[in-house]
This record gives sequence, C-alpha cells and structure tokens, in this order.
Amino acid sequence: MATHNMVLAGFGGQGILFAGKVIAYCGLVEDKQVSWLPSYGPEMRGGTANCSVCISDDPIASPIIANPEILIAMNGPSYEKFINKVVPGGIAILDSTLVTQKCERDDIKVFYVPATRLAVDENLKGLANIILIGKLLKETGFAAYESVEKGIRKCVPAKKAHLVEGNLRAIKLGMEQ
Repeated sequence: MATHNMVLAGFGGQGILFAGKVIAYCGLVEDKQVSWLPSYGPEMRGGTANCSVCISDDPIASPIIANPEILIAMNGPSYEKFINKVVPGGIAILDSTLVTQKCERDDIKVFYVPATRLAVDENLKGLANIILIGKLLKETGFAAYESVEKGIRKCVPAKKAHLVEGNLRAIKLGMEQ
C-alpha cells in the first residue's frame, strides 16, 4: 500500500466521523502516516457530515482530499456532492438503502451495500457505518482485520464497551457483502 485517500459522507448522526476515526486509527496501529479531517454542518444530527481520511506510507502534505480514491456515501445528497470527485479507477461504496441513485460512471468501481437495512435486520441498529468499513476492508485491504479490531476497541468509549462486539459483528457482515 502506498496511499489511501478517502472521503466518508452522510447525515449527522450516521457515525460518519466515528467511522473515519476508526479507519484512521487502523493506520496508526499499522504505523502509517494518517490524517483525519472532520467537517459537519451546523446541526450535529440531521445536518451534513463528512470527513477526509488519508493513510499513507509517506508523509501527508495536506489533510484536504479534493479528489478521493475512495468514497463512502451514506445518503443521496452526499453521493451527489462527491461521486464526480472520485478519481478514475477509484471506488465508491454506497449505502443503497439511502442512496437510490445508480452511478453512471464506468471509470470507477461501485459497490451497493444496503447497510442501513442490514443493520436493522441483523439487530445492529446504528452500525451501518461500520458495515461499510467492513466492505471497504474487503475491497481495498486498507488494513489488516486485526488492526480494524484494535481500532474499534480503541475508538469505542469505555462507557460504551458493551457495543464493541456488535461493531465487530458489523465489520464481518460488511466483509460478507
């Protein structure tokens, strides 16, 4: 791996920033260079949220990612905002429960994962973001599974430690998609 530049985007409350933090921590576990740049609208819940994450073997010049190689979009407005910014040859992972548009681009790989529906069906409500990290892991190998597990254990606060196992189930579910 040289560099993974990615943008994660959705509504506030979908865990976009948390997902980016988990991914970034995976890079730290593997002794990579990492940047994580969150951005959200004035409303924490229901407003827009996105974050840029870069994991690299080399020093990172800027945390701003204008043209990501990887996009994870969890809603239609985020898909519309970022899909045309993905570089040719890049990857888009879409929560097809909430992103109903079909991508017209033929120069990127697009994966449709009904993450929100899967989270509800598998009693993992609120973990659609983590399911999409599992799909990202399967398709890109951005980190070792063990690093993702460590990332989740580190990022889930101690007062919510009971949620770790559900997060790990969500990763595995995403890897099966």
